[in-house]
Amino acid sequence: MDVISAYRDVGTYRGAAAICGTTHKTVRRIIEAHQAASRGDAPASRAVRPKNYESVAELVAASVKKTEGRISAKRLLPAARAAGYGGSDRNFRRLVAEAKSAWRQGQARAGGRRPAVWSPSEVLAIDWGEEVVAGRKVHVFCAVLGWSRFRFVRFAADEQQATTLGMLAECFEVLGGVLKTVLADRMGCLKGGVVANVVVPAPDYVRFATHYRFRPDFCHTADPESKGIVENLVGYAKDDLLVPLELDDPWVGGLAGLNARARVWCGEVNSRRHSEIHAIPMERLESERELLAELPSLRLEVGAKPTTRKVDKLSCIRFGSARYSVPNCLIGTTVTVVVDERERVLRVIEPVTGEVHAEHQLVAPGETSILDAHYDRPRPDTPHRGARPRTPVEREFLALGPVAEQFLVGAAAAGVTKLGTEIAEILTLDAAHGTHRCWPHWKELWRSVGRAPTTCGQSWPPTATPPGPPPRGRRW
Repeated sequence: MDVISAYRDVGTYRGAAAICGTTHKTVRRIIEAHQAASRGDAPASRAVRPKNYESVAELVAASVKKTEGRISAKRLLPAARAAGYGGSDRNFRRLVAEAKSAWRQGQARAGGRRPAVWSPSEVLAIDWGEEVVAGRKVHVFCAVLGWSRFRFVRFAADEQQATTLGMLAECFEVLGGVLKTVLADRMGCLKGGVVANVVVPAPDYVRFATHYRFRPDFCHTADPESKGIVENLVGYAKDDLLVPLELDDPWVGGLAGLNARARVWCGEVNSRRHSEIHAIPMERLESERELLAELPSLRLEVGAKPTTRKVDKLSCIRFGSARYSVPNCLIGTTVTVVVDERERVLRVIEPVTGEVHAEHQLVAPGETSILDAHYDRPRPDTPHRGARPRTPVEREFLALGPVAEQFLVGAAAAGVTKLGTEIAEILTLDAAHGTHRCWPHWKELWRSVGRAPTTCGQSWPPTATPPGPPPRGRRW
């Protein structure tokens, strides 16, 4: 009405346009439409002008469908020029954008995607991720419960089958039970083959699932509905856990140190309110745990056997080119060796019962770690080199007592080469003077070896007091 009133006041299109702040063509169109409506005439139909890219619209739609919406307008433009398109690059980019949007909407309608509805104790989704931490590649194992959104994250050095099943067993132990279904991506370590897009589980995975009484399930290829929940967890763990680790030295404790940080992180995120379910996962798990299946009494051993060693005659085992002692009652038996990388501790355990027989700090190759408690007696500072009689003469001589053994060792250290002959002479003196407990016998013995102790650094006669005083009235 402002345009019409201004036109009535000034009587010209340009004057009304200057008053209303528009163009004279717009004023003319408004006035003509008002006059036609006043006469009762039908509004004039405006001719639709063809767009300059209509001739190549089918070409663009076919190319977008063929490439699943990945092709760009820059790559399509030469083909459109060859097909007769003469418009600007901007109009062609607009055409390609509209074709991609229409294709995506058609895919969403055809797929019929809908949000997942989870039930308690039904599904545990697992997946692996890979990341570089402080210049070293590390693998991230992630698991999440569908209903309670309880998250489990651990680090590993590889994605082998034994590692994956070990992580899954640890996850069940943390949860306190077993869920009905374990949904996994198409991991090469868990699948034995694919037939008609149906995944055949590996035999060891089937044994593991039978032992824990759950049903193994696998995602379809490029299926966001089944893979989205756990892939989101992998990305969340990389952003919220691994990025702060870069600020510190993450490899101080090795993989064990990383897993310790992962346990702390899981405790933090599972104690916060989840934005999707608007509840705390830890509290939901407490109510869901009542519906979980019971854990088996023992873990299933899958994959490579644990490291074992046989205890040798020295009551030791060898590991990493080093020697470690074990209780001597285990000589000849086979034990299992477990190494704690974080604490740098080697444990020797019983293969069946898991009893810990020995613990040692890891030592360098070529070194030994010996504990006196593993033997019946403490280890002496120096080896004992006592006399061991072999002939009747030697046995008779050593039967004289500790002084005889001390004489023998001292004379040998002094280099007395005729020690065997002197032993026989001493025995003759003993027989001539009576019993060896007689005081004159000790005198003759000391006199016969008077030259020996001077070179062995000992005082002579021995400091030990003879068995009794000399008889009264007898002269030396």
